[in-house]
Amino acid sequence: MTDFFPAEQGTWLIAAVALLSLLFSWWIYRRRQGGNHLQRVMDDIGYDRIDGLLIPKGDDGEIQIDHLLLTSRGLLIIDIKDVSGTVFGSDKMENWTVISDKHRFTFANPKPALYDRIAAVRQIVRQVPVEGRLVFLDEAAFTKGVPDLVASIDELYAEFHEADKAAAKFKIEAFKPHWDLIRKAALGSELSEISLRRNT
Repeated sequence: MTDFFPAEQGTWLIAAVALLSLLFSWWIYRRRQGGNHLQRVMDDIGYDRIDGLLIPKGDDGEIQIDHLLLTSRGLLIIDIKDVSGTVFGSDKMENWTVISDKHRFTFANPKPALYDRIAAVRQIVRQVPVEGRLVFLDEAAFTKGVPDLVASIDELYAEFHEADKAAAKFKIEAFKPHWDLIRKAALGSELSEISLRRNT
């Protein structure tokens, strides 16, 4: 009885399967590391955090905020964009495009939605700085310029990390009453909160 695969083809097939398995494992590892890296950065810059926050949107309905952090600079809204490839987008473009070796797709400019979230939070905490960032994970690259409010994970860390812990604690205490207003304004949503991480 003859082999279904000649010996040379069988060896080649085993090598190809092993290589594909290795590449897939590396891809999974990179995806997990990107997520873990982001979590570590949010833990460092955020002294308190609410995930999955639902609050009123001005006079019309409600709006969801994926991640709201209490930082030493005020409140920070983070919208995470998990795309792989080269991103072409600008402040005024209606749609942004992602191109990689395997795919090309467009998505609506995410900045107007971020502005809406910032405005909704500012309606509740009028006396506290409120900022927002669109955080693209490590496998996204802007080769034609980076729009305002867009950051990588490392850029987010560099911008919001507070090295002076004593000064940070003083600022956080001033923001806490306003942070409590956000919690009270939550519209019965499931709040996945990460409590104060610093020693008080």
